[in-house]
Amino acid sequence: MREGCGGNSKAAIKSTANGGHKRRYYLEIYGCSLSEFDALVMAEMLESEGYARTERAEEADLIVINTCAVRLDTEQRIAERIEELRLKLPGKKMVVAGCLVKARPGLVSRLAPDASLLAPQAVDRVVDAVRELEAGGRLVILDARRDTSYMPPPPVVDAAVTIMVQEGCLGDCSFCITKVARRQVKSFPPRLVVEKVEDAIKRGAREIRLTGTDVAVYGVDLPGRPTIADLVAMILDKVEGDYRIRVGMMTPDQTIDFLDSLLDVYRDERVYKYFHLPVQSGDDEVLKIMKRNYTVAEFKAMHRKIKAVYPEAMIATDIIVGHPGESWEAFWNTVKLVKELKFEKVHLAQYSLRPHTAAASMPQIPDPVKKERSKIMTRVVAEVGEEINEKYLGKVVDALVVERSWREGSMTARLDNYTPLVLPLDPDAIGRRVRARVEDYTFFDLRSKTYTVV
Repeated sequence: MREGCGGNSKAAIKSTANGGHKRRYYLEIYGCSLSEFDALVMAEMLESEGYARTERAEEADLIVINTCAVRLDTEQRIAERIEELRLKLPGKKMVVAGCLVKARPGLVSRLAPDASLLAPQAVDRVVDAVRELEAGGRLVILDARRDTSYMPPPPVVDAAVTIMVQEGCLGDCSFCITKVARRQVKSFPPRLVVEKVEDAIKRGAREIRLTGTDVAVYGVDLPGRPTIADLVAMILDKVEGDYRIRVGMMTPDQTIDFLDSLLDVYRDERVYKYFHLPVQSGDDEVLKIMKRNYTVAEFKAMHRKIKAVYPEAMIATDIIVGHPGESWEAFWNTVKLVKELKFEKVHLAQYSLRPHTAAASMPQIPDPVKKERSKIMTRVVAEVGEEINEKYLGKVVDALVVERSWREGSMTARLDNYTPLVLPLDPDAIGRRVRARVEDYTFFDLRSKTYTVV
């Protein structure tokens, strides 16, 4: 199962092993697409050792938990789950991996004293960890360097594939614990990424999701310092086929220097006109406290530049409410920014205190105040989203069907700017382009009951 950093969504990574193996492993994944990628590495290696996937922990010989450290509520949920499995299934061999292992090793060791522990960069040692357990010991690796010379074939889920292109960041955000777990920038070589994209397309992928801690710093550690724009251009040049590329999250300050080249490469119809640029706050003083290294004016300038070239582009952003130092005036400045820029998508979060971060030692805003601000911002985000999506009502749109929707009996297609269009499920339509008239909408998607394959 997979649980999102701040939510309750769950999804499975399917095993590629056949059912004839005697040894079975059970895998739970918490967190982001990077956590999912790391879990894939472990799954492939375990299956090459003769393990088969089971969806029931009770049936497993080995339990693997891949963790997340971003939010306190997720950490608490992981802790409760590890303790539940340890008490309910005593004697089961267990490997705990991921960001929480690197960021909170003492906590994880107390929760699972007999388990092998692997930092995110050491997931390729999972077989060694299991062998150590079988020998009566435990393997603990809290510090390692990611091997970017190797990448397993990323699984194609329906018609989408997620490919990790880099890990780590150059920032020092006051609220972020991920920098403790994934600090060092390590980029996968362009030739390897191109190879995996080409292979995924041969296996049926039509949507290529390039992901990382901050893809804006892709390549700073590689010879010649290629940017994410250079990588996308190389994929487009070398990989034939009808597919779409979605570029992942980019910090604004790191994106400014190569924005022109990024806008240029986006001209290719195979690139979604989608930009994920987390602003976090609409107040300059709060941005300074957060150590975000840009101003509201600079962010607005980037927004204007993108919209001048691609007026219909989706600009997604992240916002944290209730960060230490956020006054009511600062909060209302953020509300004003959301209304002014009319972000097509907003990932909203209440500030969550995390250890080993600068914000943890600052005076904290009371929970009731954070909750109130979150409710206000949620309403504003919904109002803006409805205003944007209402414009599509009655229009005929083209979209690429990429995956089954979380809603039973439906599937999700994507417009060229990555706006989701929910349609009735037809497995034969997945991976195909369709045309539909928008019949309904919410603040976060469009909907139609009929469509034609084009």
